[in-house]
Amino acid sequence: MALMLILTLICIFNSYPTMGETVKTLFTSQVSKEQSTLETYIVLVNVPDKQEAFGREAVKAYYNSFLPSASRMDYTYHNVVNGFAARLSAEEVKAMEKMDGFVSAWPQKVCTLHTTHSPSFLGLQQNLGVWLGANYGKEVIIGLLDSGITPDHPSFNDEGMSPPPAKWKGKCDFEGKACNKKLIGARSFGGDNLPPIDEVLHGTHTSSTAAGNFVSGANVFGQANGTASGMAPLAHLAMYKISGKSSRLESVILAAMDAAVEDGVDILSLSLGVGNGSMPFYKDSVALGAFGATQKGIFVSCSAGNEGPINGLLFNGAPWILTVGASTIDRSIRATVVLGNNEECDGESLYQPTDFPATLLPLVYAGANSPDSALCGAGSLDNTDVKGKVVLCVVGGDMAGVTVKDAGGAAMILMNQEIQGYTIELDAAHNLPATYLSYAAGVKILEYMNSTATPMATIAFKGTFIGGKTAPMVSYFSSRGPNLASPGILKPDIIGPGVNILAAWPFSVENKTDKTKSIFNMISGTSMSCPHLSGIAALVKSVHPDWSPAAIKSAIMTTADSLNLDQKPIVDERMLPADLFATGSGHVNPSKATDPGLVYDIKPDDYIPYLCGLNYSDQQVGIITKSKVNCTEVGSIPEADLNYPSFAITLGYTDQTYTRTVRNVGPAGGFSYRSVIVQPVGVTVTVDPETLEFSEVNQELTYKVTFSRSTGPALAAYVDGFFRWASVNNKYVVKSPISVKLV
Repeated sequence: MALMLILTLICIFNSYPTMGETVKTLFTSQVSKEQSTLETYIVLVNVPDKQEAFGREAVKAYYNSFLPSASRMDYTYHNVVNGFAARLSAEEVKAMEKMDGFVSAWPQKVCTLHTTHSPSFLGLQQNLGVWLGANYGKEVIIGLLDSGITPDHPSFNDEGMSPPPAKWKGKCDFEGKACNKKLIGARSFGGDNLPPIDEVLHGTHTSSTAAGNFVSGANVFGQANGTASGMAPLAHLAMYKISGKSSRLESVILAAMDAAVEDGVDILSLSLGVGNGSMPFYKDSVALGAFGATQKGIFVSCSAGNEGPINGLLFNGAPWILTVGASTIDRSIRATVVLGNNEECDGESLYQPTDFPATLLPLVYAGANSPDSALCGAGSLDNTDVKGKVVLCVVGGDMAGVTVKDAGGAAMILMNQEIQGYTIELDAAHNLPATYLSYAAGVKILEYMNSTATPMATIAFKGTFIGGKTAPMVSYFSSRGPNLASPGILKPDIIGPGVNILAAWPFSVENKTDKTKSIFNMISGTSMSCPHLSGIAALVKSVHPDWSPAAIKSAIMTTADSLNLDQKPIVDERMLPADLFATGSGHVNPSKATDPGLVYDIKPDDYIPYLCGLNYSDQQVGIITKSKVNCTEVGSIPEADLNYPSFAITLGYTDQTYTRTVRNVGPAGGFSYRSVIVQPVGVTVTVDPETLEFSEVNQELTYKVTFSRSTGPALAAYVDGFFRWASVNNKYVVKSPISVKLV
């Protein structure tokens, strides 16, 4: 099969002796002498079968043959895609399109970067259960593409760590002994030749969340105190720095993914997104790089994005990627507003002063005179008397604390905007006593203020509480489906902890009020939930080193929880039942994921008929697979026929039937499963056969699922349901969510 890597050097030129002259002629005759401003393009190329035999340098030389000057080259790619990134004008690209071997080119896009208690919340405990059985992720290598890392942070100590596996080929761009048996690799991309130090305050946090070692006494200003660790505390880490203070570029992401595959990582964790979620996969660099990694057996976990709660703004929707949404944990740092009518509104604050008076103080609303001042932006309180008072502001102003303090305010209440609902995001950098409240609590306070001429309030700081029954709750910012790039694949796949996550910080955080410091910090985002799942994937990989990325993904998805700690359906930021576009398969359950009973597997070549079914051209499919593809010969399947652990279909009044194949990874010997269906409203789901009888380990059985419309008009555009394969002894429950669009 012809590979889409690259032609090559001397032997290629021997076959095409005039290629160099042809290139010169093309650029001389067709490119204007007055070139437009150069920008970086991603260029993908094609090549005949025997290219690999000529070696890496030959490949680079062939790439250079497409350019007017080798000095224009930024990056060459050899593992995840076939091509390069180079600085070109639009005219030069147009001329390049006429050259043999050219496939596609586009201007690079800019990407966006999207704990002490979360291990315990997820059921991970030292010397017990999953951690013990998975040996804490030992021998697994997690590669993170992020903003760099702080190598001397205690989370990256190598106590108890084994040496890197023999397959490891990575390197360390830090000087001295910054890398160790925990941080086994650290590289910088972006052309600045600087060490991969975390300047953006992101990569250190995500790295420690995925695989930070145990650090006792971790806290933020004395709150959330405990032993911090990542999900896979004995897994190895490799950092691929792809962003500095000013740039996070698509060409750099591809270069880092290419290097990570070559270095030998087992898990790739990307808390970022490129472009927008509706791009076709052959134009999405993360999807392209992830497919190349999957072909090498590497599991890829990506954040869903922070564009919620609006539907359809989801990133990283390719089915070979685990797409991760964000949810809360059951911890709160309580700071309760006490009103003059004795009503209380629970809020949260990392800063917990011990000497704030219980005496009620006058309460004022910053937006009383002008809605524009509700955010307490700079200068907004200049004409308002707030001295010695508690000031109610709306979340969203960057300088609210400074504004209130400078105006003489005694304390601040920050109420959510309506879109944020009950999701409370904490901030360590307070200038004065403060608390964050839900939108509902803020409305309650405003109603109280309107009921009296002399509103009064104070804040009671109560410290750390564990056991909130509404957790996990989907955060407002977590990006939702449907998956516009492939509507027949339900996304996100899973949700995990992503709100107020405590993890390592690049420098000491100082509370500006009492000057206390911490080397840990709490931040929120799907950037935080993604490394949780990357670490959990490492645990599954450690237990099952021979499993494919798709099998690991299936294990995580089919064992996810649909209920919160109160044993009620998981809710969203409005405290309403969350739909599947918010939760995907549900909330991750590591204790079950390492022993799922059954798995849905997908080989890399199985994606080809699925991609053909998206109406991609042969060339477009080939860009993704790095091979020549003929969809007429391969055939195509509807999205819902991919052997995926979930369903997302569009259903009219014609029945639809799809097949799935499951593999028994549970105990040896006879084992039976029966189907249990929770029907979507207005839809009838039938499974054939209704029972599966396995006689041996790794045996595969196939079943069919038929979807039929009930009579009558649709009561909703989308309806949700589930079906489960439950073992007869109830040890295993293998769940698949069903999302149906009714037309």
